[in-house]
Amino acid sequence: RPQQRALSSRCLVDPARALYRRRVGRRLVSDQSMLRSDIFFSIALAGGAAAVRLSPRMAAAAAAPIRITPQEHSVALVALGCPKNTVDAEVMLGDLQRHGLRVVREPENADIVVVNTCAFVEDAKRESVAAIVDAARLKADRSSRVRGLYVTGCMAQRYAEELADELPEVDAVVGFESYADIPSHVLATLSTSDADDTEPGLDSAAERASVLVGAATVPFRPENDRFQLTAAHTAYLRVAEGCDHACSFCAIPGFRGAFRSKPFDTALAEARLLVERGVREINLIAEDTNQFGSDWGEEDPRRLSHFLRELSALPGLRWIRLLYCYPSYFSDDLVAEIATNPKVVKYIDIPLQHLAAPTLQRMRRPGAKATISLLERLRREVPSLVLRTTFICGFPGESDDDHDELVRQARRLGFERGGAFSYSAEDGTPAASMAGQVEEETKQARKDELVALFQEASAAWAEARVGSELRVMVDRMDGLDAVGRTEHDAPDIDGAVRIPAMPLPPGSEVLVRVLYADVDGELVGEVVGSPPQ
Repeated sequence: RPQQRALSSRCLVDPARALYRRRVGRRLVSDQSMLRSDIFFSIALAGGAAAVRLSPRMAAAAAAPIRITPQEHSVALVALGCPKNTVDAEVMLGDLQRHGLRVVREPENADIVVVNTCAFVEDAKRESVAAIVDAARLKADRSSRVRGLYVTGCMAQRYAEELADELPEVDAVVGFESYADIPSHVLATLSTSDADDTEPGLDSAAERASVLVGAATVPFRPENDRFQLTAAHTAYLRVAEGCDHACSFCAIPGFRGAFRSKPFDTALAEARLLVERGVREINLIAEDTNQFGSDWGEEDPRRLSHFLRELSALPGLRWIRLLYCYPSYFSDDLVAEIATNPKVVKYIDIPLQHLAAPTLQRMRRPGAKATISLLERLRREVPSLVLRTTFICGFPGESDDDHDELVRQARRLGFERGGAFSYSAEDGTPAASMAGQVEEETKQARKDELVALFQEASAAWAEARVGSELRVMVDRMDGLDAVGRTEHDAPDIDGAVRIPAMPLPPGSEVLVRVLYADVDGELVGEVVGSPPQ
């Protein structure tokens, strides 16, 4: 379930330009004529045993006294993947900042670079490897200030040993269970680096990276004291982690662990602190967001509908958005709360993966009939609802008829927002060994058809808004124009609204009359007032 902006028609990384590393002496080079970057990916899914192994250099650093001055050193983080990775990154940066490091935007200006990786599909893995290689080149450069390189995220959790073998420039590959220990390791790296007479990046090139990876199912850490990577007025709030479903194409349960809901009061306290710091839009996320609370049993009957009600009572919070919903957990109470709570925006993200019954069965997903019935019910009961989804194209065994049925149902159901991506065989999943693997050219053609369908639907929705008045939250200024989003557009994923010659502070909510939709589907309007408080 990658962040949907990675599922648009813009490819994350051109496979023909995938980076392959080779070593010449101690210098790292990028050879774009060699396309074997898949060496990192053609491996079996590792077992669940914890692995903590320090390189000799890091062991020495851990034993040495810490000798750095607060704010003297800096860290940059390359954030990849979904909003759950974003929250992890924000918490990491908050930890590092509290330990005296300055957070900077550009890796070349940092002493420590953290690459927070994604491992959902092949394109995401290639992008992650490319980012690690870029950072490793900086560390190997004699003129660079980069002294340490840490790899985190899903790729680190899943492929730790392989990354450590292939990329000795990396100081440590760190899994979820060891995130809290990153500051101490970073400080030790900086302390010993300061004491060394050698050039940054060269003395450790021959060492194998440390591996600090434990279990996939780990307890929740406090996520309220973080360095926000999103705009100050909008934030992601993780309400659960992990997944217990057995989708045949998905490896996420193997490296994100079993499903567990964040304690109700903990999640609410985190939301309260975010709002007190100026957040006006909270986007709820999990692997399956609307499953929140289902693992508590009868001892605690509170579920997502109760949480939405409590959130809406927070003064200053204007919008609550549901991302990453699963089609099996829409209770009557939840649907009613979405429909009637004025702070819950009328926008639901449900990654459905497919709509043809035979393909859904092979995917081990909820059936087509029940899924379509749910979507029709949501349309009936939630006024002005905008639906976003994502589909997998070219799943093993997907016939022309299956694809045609998917397109037919997608057009009939009228998803206003959507993305599509080509099926990618994931190590250790049942689908990877299924018969009927689809040719890449066919996958791409089917994906292109669905992307075009979504673009057409989004443009039609935008045109239909001309003349209407919409709630808009301002995200930024672009010259003299304010640029924001309607409640029907998620941050960094969907469309925008431009308000010409109107200086407005980010986070302000205004009522906008739509004047026209431009050729890219961006709405252009004028402020006519403020929405009801």
